[in-house]
Amino acid sequence: MKQFIVCVVCLLGVTRADVSHLVTPEPKVPASPYVFSYQAGRAPGHVDRQHTEVSDGSGVIRGAFSYVDPKNQVRTVQYVADEHGFHPQLSHKLEDSAAVQAAKRRHFEAYNRIAQEHASQTPGQASLAAAPHASAAVAHATQKHLSAFERIAAEHAAIGRQQEAQRLALAAQSEHGEVDNGQYHPE
Repeated sequence: MKQFIVCVVCLLGVTRADVSHLVTPEPKVPASPYVFSYQAGRAPGHVDRQHTEVSDGSGVIRGAFSYVDPKNQVRTVQYVADEHGFHPQLSHKLEDSAAVQAAKRRHFEAYNRIAQEHASQTPGQASLAAAPHASAAVAHATQKHLSAFERIAAEHAAIGRQQEAQRLALAAQSEHGEVDNGQYHPE
């Protein structure tokens, strides 16, 4: 028994021991300066993309990459990445394709139409003309749901009337005790 108590006391002592001196924090390794660069192409001897990056070791990274776009235009992006984020500078103006221009035009037309419709309304009220209308399938499902709801509500009302009648019958038959709220309590 003494050995058991000694073991328990030792285990309690070990579990409460300070082991913080055994944990060594990972040393902060200062950023090392580096430089890298590569060029690549889809055909031998034909360079169609390149990337160069330089870090001075202070956390600021500068670089540039170039590629040939689908219209055979060389596109270059120069960038700086520092504690404030990634800051690219493009060598070319971005131009939307015909499909993107058409999509933007449709978007702004729809946006302006909706804004005009909402401007003529009282806040919080939707236009009935703009409200969605139920398809035949939705109208059928809605009617089916309402019919089921009415049937279930009628069944519940009938069950409620039946239980109330049973409670009243029990109260009328009770000569030796009282019935309170449907519960029988002998005297």
